[in-house]
Amino acid sequence: MPKEATTKKTKKAEKSSSSRGTKKEKKDPNAPKRALSAYMFFSQDWRERIKAENPDAGFGEVGKLLGAKWKELDDSEKKPYVDLATKDKARAEQEKADYDGKTAGSGGDDDEE
Repeated sequence: MPKEATTKKTKKAEKSSSSRGTKKEKKDPNAPKRALSAYMFFSQDWRERIKAENPDAGFGEVGKLLGAKWKELDDSEKKPYVDLATKDKARAEQEKADYDGKTAGSGGDDDEE
């Protein structure tokens, strides 16, 4: 008896239909940067110290050590980093509002003829 025909897609056909169908828009290089979290400010401050204490530690290991150190800190020790994050959040929101105001007024009417 002959086999029934199946409508199975090949791997190549699946790849071309799913991943190539939509193109990602290019990011505007003038767009404002997002705000950093308190942990990111802490990481920037402590990364060199952790590397100096553990010179043989790789990237992932340094991240683990930073995470462990962050968990050990109490709220009073985290406060300077939280304050920096709050200020940075306000900065990012202001820059985003300014950016949105500029982009809303300058583009989008390309369809008119």
